Amino acid sequence: MTQETIARLRISLNDIEPEIWRSVEIPVTASLKMLHDVIQAAMGWQDYHLWHFEAGDRRYGVPNPEWPDRNLTNARNVKLGSLIDLGVRQLTYTYDMGDDWRHTVVVDAVGPAEPDIKYPRFVAGERGCPPEDVGGFPGFELFLDAMSDPAHGEHQQLRQWYGGPFDPDDIDELAIKRAVAAIAIRRHVGKAAYEKSRVRH
Repeated sequence: MTQETIARLRISLNDIEPEIWRSVEIPVTASLKMLHDVIQAAMGWQDYHLWHFEAGDRRYGVPNPEWPDRNLTNARNVKLGSLIDLGVRQLTYTYDMGDDWRHTVVVDAVGPAEPDIKYPRFVAGERGCPPEDVGGFPGFELFLDAMSDPAHGEHQQLRQWYGGPFDPDDIDELAIKRAVAAIAIRRHVGKAAYEKSRVRH
């Protein structure tokens, strides 16, 4: 079996200080749809909303038959490595067109996979992601202010809406590792089944 090539990516949520970021490793043979799944898992999003990638003047997402978009390329059919081969080292990933969360995805390194590691995998990160449907940047600022101040007029309401306290420094690394590992296991099982089917034929 040939050794896989892996890209290390840094994903940063734009326009928020202190920075909210994650580092992941993903095979260059992965589709942009898988990259979307990995970003969702690593950032802690719930995949409730529309999304797309942008690289140069091209957009990649999952086409909606009810809303045809001739300028949108199907992300399931585009491999990360094909963009890297074209010299792409940075993508923009937008999630939830209402809250408009824009992420910068940078290719930090490309190299051989480590033996006996299932990819993709989570590497590192800092700071908790905004909750789903918090209302974009203005809503997140209000949320942070209210959650950190029990005397704030909206503290109780937002705490109840969120389901408990919110620590902006806690990324819940164990949950992220489990979510990314679940994608890696699905990929590994799919690859094994594909290799088995090829042997049969």
